[in-house]
Amino acid sequence: MKGLEVSEVRWSETTRNKDFRIDSQFYTKAPIKNPNLEYKKIGTILEQTQYGISIEMNESNIGYPIYRMNEIHDMLCDLEINKCADITQEEYQRFALDNRDVLFNRTNSFEWVGKTGVYYQNDNIRRTYASYLVKLIPNTREILPEYLCTFLNSRFGVWDIKRRARQSINQTNVNPEEVKEIEIPILDMTLQEQLQMKFEVANAKRIEAKHLYSAAENQLLEELGLKGWQPQNENINVKTLKESFLSSGRLDAEYYQSKYDALFAQLSNYECNTLKQIVNINKSVEPGSDAYQDNGIPFVRVSDVDKFGISDPNICLSPDDFDLQELRPKKDTILLSKDGSVGIAYKVDKDLDCITSGALLHLTVFNQDYNPDYLTLVLNSIIAKMQAERDANGAIIQHWKPSEIEQVIIPKLPMPIQNDISAKIQKSFGLKAESKRLLEEAKMMVEQEIEKGGE
Repeated sequence: MKGLEVSEVRWSETTRNKDFRIDSQFYTKAPIKNPNLEYKKIGTILEQTQYGISIEMNESNIGYPIYRMNEIHDMLCDLEINKCADITQEEYQRFALDNRDVLFNRTNSFEWVGKTGVYYQNDNIRRTYASYLVKLIPNTREILPEYLCTFLNSRFGVWDIKRRARQSINQTNVNPEEVKEIEIPILDMTLQEQLQMKFEVANAKRIEAKHLYSAAENQLLEELGLKGWQPQNENINVKTLKESFLSSGRLDAEYYQSKYDALFAQLSNYECNTLKQIVNINKSVEPGSDAYQDNGIPFVRVSDVDKFGISDPNICLSPDDFDLQELRPKKDTILLSKDGSVGIAYKVDKDLDCITSGALLHLTVFNQDYNPDYLTLVLNSIIAKMQAERDANGAIIQHWKPSEIEQVIIPKLPMPIQNDISAKIQKSFGLKAESKRLLEEAKMMVEQEIEKGGE
């Protein structure tokens, strides 16, 4: 029995928990409670809890922007969401989000379930939220939204959420009624207000970061004559055999849509190179789910990457089997997704102690005529996105072949312009890092205050 975690629980205790839990997971060893603090069940200090709306969503900007389960990062609800819900005014009034509402993710994979973020109303666009999420509105006389969110993301909150989670083959769920049973220490309001300030400053910095990144995107498109560009997509496009199958090996009509010809015609006004002439392309590994484990070398998948950074992966690989230095991303390596959500690019700003999925290619710039930040922006722009769309069209699960990626056309702007774009991107990423640091500080403040009991 040495080294094993064992909990001995009386039968009478199992009958007192809300859902009559008798599984061992529920009784994992709890962090020690601080006797100097007052604890209350979360349910007793909430003014409202509400599931989101269950409805079909669209990417056509019809209706109200709607938050889903993967749109909470670093204890904040994302600034950008790409789905909308076409709902009635009455439905919207019922499921509207207000400033400083807290959203709790009740269902997803085990690593994502329980993610909690504060929603800030930063503009006049009204938003709603899907049924994967639960809205929590605390009584602010006792706890502020920022503190509730921080506690649920702290090691104390995560322990209590995960033990209540119910895992199945496909997904994990947490009953919001069980979340109400979690006991939260009531911290001094002065400290809670300090947390609120950190959240607000972090939110302001990520907004500034977004504006700087948008400025870089706009500068790129303006320089290439693509700002506001809308190609005419004719229903018919005539190609000779030499212009079609003999040169591309493709016979599907979607590949030859006229909008792609229009894009290449616009790019022909500028000096261009293929991606193969700019970078070395290397593949990573796909170990299979049997190799996944909780500890070891962090394993980064496509779902962990977006154009702004890498989320902390929740899956690891054994260092005995995968401790290969050549698979670890080095500073200035561009990660590019080729499977699933194809065409996502992110430039690594330092050597990383992780291994990436085989769905992420490693691009290393060798052509000195291209700034890596500039190249990454092009890969995330309409220029590369349309080429990815053309190449990967027709598949149920999108796959962008490395042989096709090598032939992506990349325009070359003068280096001073590239460097100016790069400076905006670097400043944007620096602001995002500062925002994340402030929120990590908030979490540390809460954990330390609970550990010392406010003494």
